Amino acid sequence: MDDDPQLDAPRRRELALALVAERGFVRVAELSRAFGVTTVTARADLDALERQGGIRRVHGGAVPVGTSVGDVRPEREPSFEEALEASVEPKRRIGEHVAGLVRSGQSLILDVGTTTLQVARALRRRTDLDDLVVFTNGLSIALELEAEIPRFQVVVTGGTLRPRQHSLVDPLAGTLLHGVHVDLAVIGCNGVDPVHGVTNANLPEAGVKALMLQRAARAVVVADGSKLGEVHLGRVGPVDAFDALVTDASAPSALVAELEDAGLAVVTAHGSDPAHRVES
Repeated sequence: MDDDPQLDAPRRRELALALVAERGFVRVAELSRAFGVTTVTARADLDALERQGGIRRVHGGAVPVGTSVGDVRPEREPSFEEALEASVEPKRRIGEHVAGLVRSGQSLILDVGTTTLQVARALRRRTDLDDLVVFTNGLSIALELEAEIPRFQVVVTGGTLRPRQHSLVDPLAGTLLHGVHVDLAVIGCNGVDPVHGVTNANLPEAGVKALMLQRAARAVVVADGSKLGEVHLGRVGPVDAFDALVTDASAPSALVAELEDAGLAVVTAHGSDPAHRVES
């Protein structure tokens, strides 16, 4: 999608400056959605405003001039249960699509997360599946799949338990992963950006996700549309390290185009009968 010709650069930058002043912190993705431009254009607008002395660029966005790093409060990471209540239907559709990629006899890594929990639930509904080996660092996912033993073999990574997220991280979470090589890794995240790649808000979790990416023949990142264009602290990998992004219909078309240009296949999940599939 081309940038909106009705809003020229001077006017966009004037409005962006006002937004930064009003909110105290504005993300690149917010400007991209608000003005109907690509994230590349939104970054260029912020860079121009910084050169003019109007704002100060920070990771992922901009703050007013004179704002110290300590004044920019990071968003509180929602608990697993809070995240589970958000975007339920899009996550269910993503889960159904990804579960449709799995075949009997395969091995997979299922990362912690509310979208990957929907993948686990969809796998349970796949009564045609048998002899599946699932490695996970998510306690909620392990408990979800427990009822399918022995049809599924469920292996928990072990490691240090993160409160509120029910995830297992290093030390020890990576020990098991170093010793396996799976057919497919399904990895969750907090952000997918064409320049900064796939990122996560928590560094220990990002490290485990990066190892999952390395230990799989194929890797799919799952993220609803609200996460596209977002950039967070821990980098999992560049977008072209993944075979596909599976997202939902709310994904901004401008961001989808940027991600595809950066080498990432983007698949929109439409429910139990997805229009597109990543070939096994």
